[in-house]
Amino acid sequence: MTEQNPVTVTLDAYASAAKAQDVDAFVALYDDDVVVYDAWGHWEHSGIAAWRAMATEWFGSLGGETVEVEFRDVRTAVGSDVAFGHATVTYVGISAEGERLRAMTNRLTVNLRKGDGGWKIVHEHTSLPVDMATGVAIFAPPQT
Repeated sequence: MTEQNPVTVTLDAYASAAKAQDVDAFVALYDDDVVVYDAWGHWEHSGIAAWRAMATEWFGSLGGETVEVEFRDVRTAVGSDVAFGHATVTYVGISAEGERLRAMTNRLTVNLRKGDGGWKIVHEHTSLPVDMATGVAIFAPPQT
């Protein structure tokens, strides 16, 4: 039997945990010593406690809304005990009535390591390009 790609399995679990607003399931994807370069509010989150605090705040801020997460253009490389991937990720805020409220797209890179607890994210980096003339972040890729 062929082992599933740990990056795509992890990204699928990320999307499911975010939609369910399940902090424990979300944080379980990450190594205890994770370092995350997030695009929002902090220069970095270092360690699982800091990342748990971010997830708790994020999910708690949603009220009756849910968030749908979609990964596109996923590219991966997998070794015996390390893997990495990059993609675009779109976050869509959905009202309690099912109405699409807002969306933004980031660029994402994840690095995973296989250990006793299975594959875990050890580093994550999200970013948005910035229009240098205006200093404004670009929240969606150009339409082609």
